[in-house]
Amino acid sequence: MAKEIVQEDLCRVRNLLDEVIGKSDYSEISRMGGLTNRTYKVKFADGEGYVVRIPGEGTEELIVRGNEKISTELACRLGIDAELLYFGSDGSKVTRLIPNAVTMSAESMRSREHIVKAAAVFKKLHASGEDTGVPFEVFDMAGGYEKIISDKNVDMYDDYSDVKAAVMKIKAEVDSICNIKKVPCHNDALCENWVMSGGDRMYLIDWEYAGMNDGIWDLADVSIEASYERSHDEMFLTEYLGRKPEEADWKHFQANKLYVDYLWTLWAKTRVPYDGQPMEDWACERYERLKRNLKTCI
Repeated sequence: MAKEIVQEDLCRVRNLLDEVIGKSDYSEISRMGGLTNRTYKVKFADGEGYVVRIPGEGTEELIVRGNEKISTELACRLGIDAELLYFGSDGSKVTRLIPNAVTMSAESMRSREHIVKAAAVFKKLHASGEDTGVPFEVFDMAGGYEKIISDKNVDMYDDYSDVKAAVMKIKAEVDSICNIKKVPCHNDALCENWVMSGGDRMYLIDWEYAGMNDGIWDLADVSIEASYERSHDEMFLTEYLGRKPEEADWKHFQANKLYVDYLWTLWAKTRVPYDGQPMEDWACERYERLKRNLKTCI
């Protein structure tokens, strides 16, 4: 279902288009998906198209926009994101519309073709040799989210301390057996952040949470979001690693699945004061999956 256009945004959209491309007399405008920001696709009579993002309320507590800009510019240089035309200090953004764009879904991300393409995008990003200087420290971020949750008096799960302790125990074990290197990562590779152009080229968009992290996090995130089965995971890891995954690779990968749901559960809880019950439901869904996956790792 298409999201409603926020009328107050229209003036901001027009002003941004005037500033960036020198015109704002678009012929079509529609609102795109997204959990926290409001993003609009605009088309002009001459066939040109752009995407304009208006940052959501409260995102300034969670996202350092200057850091996002650094990672977005890297992605553009690597050719894995749409052309960036403007990035404001408040997080407003204008990009060129990806031609013949098809947004991916969990179902489409489970095809072999798209698994192979996603692995290639991650290999290009992770092997770029770049150090963005932007940290993505999962457990430091979790602590920050815990503080926001406490400060805003958001109810927390009764068993949260036990679940957190179990996650940290697994982290200690994996850290002891894996040589983990920090590389540029997207860190929020939802299915909806993958876009195919003309059935050939795959893009990865929306770099709000990008930063230096364990590259396996990105693969685990896709696996979680696309509901991969063991066969999909094996294909994905094999394409990415260039070999069959070994036991340590599997432990590393499964642990990152836990970290993904752990962090985004807390993130969703911080959004409850702004987005209400839908975000609470989303947090609960992730938390229950985290606990199910914990049982297979302990």
